[in-house]
Amino acid sequence: MAKHPTKQSIGVAVDNCIFSIKNGELYILLIQMKKKPFTGMWALPGGLIHEHEEPDAAAHRVLREETNVAHLYLEQLYTFGKIKRDPAGHIISVAYLALMPMEEAHLKTLLKYFDVRWSKFSELPRLAYDHEEIAAYAKQRLEWKLEYTNVVWSLLPDRFTLTDLQKVYESILGRKMDKRNFRKKIMSLDLVEEAGGKIARGAYRPATSYKFTSRKPKIVDILS
Repeated sequence: MAKHPTKQSIGVAVDNCIFSIKNGELYILLIQMKKKPFTGMWALPGGLIHEHEEPDAAAHRVLREETNVAHLYLEQLYTFGKIKRDPAGHIISVAYLALMPMEEAHLKTLLKYFDVRWSKFSELPRLAYDHEEIAAYAKQRLEWKLEYTNVVWSLLPDRFTLTDLQKVYESILGRKMDKRNFRKKIMSLDLVEEAGGKIARGAYRPATSYKFTSRKPKIVDILS
């Protein structure tokens, strides 16, 4: 039997796919790199896991560093480990999917980056490392989760309209949904309830405001 190596030159990092919605479009958070050979390119927020730090804790730390938000939806997505994915060496990335209302983010960046910004997912620039692959997989996972969970609560503020809710589904799934059927389905699942009061959107007549009956993950049959 081969002996387990006593030393390994393998690093472990986390990369966060942080999604949000604005004006009916899906956005993802990106940082602009200073590090060579990717100077000036955009990438997903992330970094190496600190010694004695667990992956989940590292992912939450990155979120706090870039958005100043500590409590939001976060789940481990997948592990990306191609040998040459990072020119600095053999670095395995534990990727995470995070969701948040854009208005709750207070963007900031570290000195090791040039900038941080929200980018339309439909207009992504060329990304460093294998981050285009990671982002695409995260988007696919998000689409799947909309079909069988109530995860959409994490992309909306405390109070919203049913039109706001429908736009979140349409922006992620990339297709229009019948307004009447969508509302009938949502109300039948007891996912939302009236919050009291109205919400005005531009020149349109104010619409009834709603809130989620629960802001905890659960399995629901949304799109059947």
